[in-house]
Amino acid sequence: MKDAVKIALSGGCIVYPTSTQPALGCIPSPKALDLLFRIKNRPKNMPVSIGVANLEQAKALVELTDDIPDLLDSFPEGSITLVLPAIETLDKRLGGDKIAIRVVTHPIAKALLQATGPLTATSANISGMTPEQTCEDAASTLIEAGHKVGVISGNTGSGLPSTLIAWYSVCGTSERASIEVLREGIIPTKEVQSWWKNRTSNSGEMPGM
Repeated sequence: MKDAVKIALSGGCIVYPTSTQPALGCIPSPKALDLLFRIKNRPKNMPVSIGVANLEQAKALVELTDDIPDLLDSFPEGSITLVLPAIETLDKRLGGDKIAIRVVTHPIAKALLQATGPLTATSANISGMTPEQTCEDAASTLIEAGHKVGVISGNTGSGLPSTLIAWYSVCGTSERASIEVLREGIIPTKEVQSWWKNRTSNSGEMPGM
């Protein structure tokens, strides 16, 4: 863990375990993002998500609404990534004004992020390639491609990614607040939609209205 923390804080990239897939982490600085996007061969117009140890860390980056804890508590921890309004505009490779935030659940990931602060939480693979299921295999694939990355061993989950949701606070100026599933992952779209329908029905009004 100490070596991985040192690599990350010095601007390098590390592979670390999550409850879904191995993640490729770097601090959200321009130089570190340059390296990460080069390793992944990822287009710069495709932002990556940020992993946080808890919502307290997220508060420094994005605007949180009061109902976010209820959403996160309604599904397995670490299974949801939320696109939320940025407190201050960040690098476009992180989404600029709309940042994808994931509260991690894996104990190793939590310990790592508590030591480093927020890190990127994008899948640890070259863009277009199927993600590996173990951190060691993911790191080996990247190293074999000529990249230098650190790695923290640890078991990952199902292999499916987290479900990516655009929260109502970033869904434009429609008359009725809504959420949008941008990527179906470990939580099916219909379950998210059912949660939203039940919440709005029970409250008698749309959140934020």
